[in-house]
Amino acid sequence: MKKTSFSCQRDGLTIRGYVFGEPEIGRSAVIISHGFLANQRTVRQYAVTLAKEGYLAITYDFNGGGIGSKSDGRSVDMTLMTERSDLLEVVKAVQTQFHPASISLMGCSQGGFVSALAAKEIQNSICRLILFYPALCIPDDARKGRMMFYRFDPKHVPNVLGRFPMKLGGDYARAVMDINPFVEIQGFEGPVLLVHGTADKIVNVSYSRKARERFPSCEYHEITGGGHGFKGAYDREAIRILLDFMNRQEENA
Repeated sequence: MKKTSFSCQRDGLTIRGYVFGEPEIGRSAVIISHGFLANQRTVRQYAVTLAKEGYLAITYDFNGGGIGSKSDGRSVDMTLMTERSDLLEVVKAVQTQFHPASISLMGCSQGGFVSALAAKEIQNSICRLILFYPALCIPDDARKGRMMFYRFDPKHVPNVLGRFPMKLGGDYARAVMDINPFVEIQGFEGPVLLVHGTADKIVNVSYSRKARERFPSCEYHEITGGGHGFKGAYDREAIRILLDFMNRQEENA
């Protein structure tokens, strides 16, 4: 499997990632975004699988976006909106560097929320959207003052939410405190694949059940017993669903 380095910039910060597959002009590209506290290695299996099917798959680390990130930026400056800006720059770079036949966005957890936000903004440039257990709970969690490992008074958000397992700035909560995720993601008109596990204890499956109604062309799957971050047989089922969706969409394009 050919794997080459990839980079671009956002506001002077370097975003670093990898391209899986032969970067030939005219291939369909899939840009894959990782989740909160994570890095691109956590979505590598999807990139490898898609590349073996003939797609050009791109993974990258958000600026300041996770533990073990190879990109620039400080974790205290990272928000959902800075990550959206990162992804928009990645899309531009993929367009100019590889001239793909089409671009699909795929995101897991927070990366799914970010991908949905970006797809809405540049939908004329995006062919399809794939969301695995998107973290649409983030605004509700901020309003409760409970965001994963971080606890705070939502009426008086501190400048630093916490330092373990990653130092997180108060803007991470402030940026989403007043938004409705279902309104924010609404607007993308292309095909959407939405996959969520029924045993997800971090993002309740009810968020995806509601989100599917916001997309006019949404294929929705629940993986019975699947948690947050598919493992083992659950991940194999998710990959099968992903490839079936992508290949059918390509045949019908």
